[in-house]
Amino acid sequence: SISTKACITSVSLYASSVTAFVAPGNGCHARTDVPTTISLSAEIIDEIPEEPTNLAELVKIEQSTAVPFLPRPSVLDGSMAGDAGFDPLGFAKSKQILMVFREAEIKHSRLAMLAAAGWPLSELLDARIANLLNIAPSLDEDGKAPSLSNSFEGVTDEFWFGALAFAAVIDIYGTYKAFNRDNDYFPGNLGFDPLGLYPGDVREQKMMQLAEIKHGRTAMMAVLIYALEEGLTSGTTINGEAFEAFL
Repeated sequence: SISTKACITSVSLYASSVTAFVAPGNGCHARTDVPTTISLSAEIIDEIPEEPTNLAELVKIEQSTAVPFLPRPSVLDGSMAGDAGFDPLGFAKSKQILMVFREAEIKHSRLAMLAAAGWPLSELLDARIANLLNIAPSLDEDGKAPSLSNSFEGVTDEFWFGALAFAAVIDIYGTYKAFNRDNDYFPGNLGFDPLGLYPGDVREQKMMQLAEIKHGRTAMMAVLIYALEEGLTSGTTINGEAFEAFL
């Protein structure tokens, strides 16, 4: 704080005034390569952290951004994209546990973004594609896509085998990357960027990471709404009540 720095400065100036009148010993010369007391005190003063100057700054530092009336968890220091200090149940007990949760979150986010677009598109185009390829459509009799709230009767065993095998390969590779302890690794960084869209600038990288996690969280909510709508109503994602209300 300002008062703390003022006290240290006063003590430093007093000490420097005393040492200025100490004569060198017989046959000795004053050393000029030793830093003065004033310069040392200035370095110390610069290292003193700034304290909050008012209550608003103190609340901003100590409280969660997402839930202002709750304290900010110590491990949620804002270094990760999308970190707003939201952990009301205290799941993240340590940095290691937090990294595990972020790995799970980014995986679910990416799957949800695919599902948020794929679910309505499948209900819109599945019958047409099936007729074009002369195969049975995967939609049920109500035109709903296979899901936990509907049924999986239209999904073949070959599809399940291929999907699970593909998911297992990606998950094993991601686990290997996570435990390999690469210096440039962060949760979700699989090194997959065939189109070269990931920017080289650090600030733009942070912006892209933030955009991905925000879109992923929104997609997870959207998929949940899809499932509830089709499970509780007779409509689908493309002609249901929620879809019509949105339009």
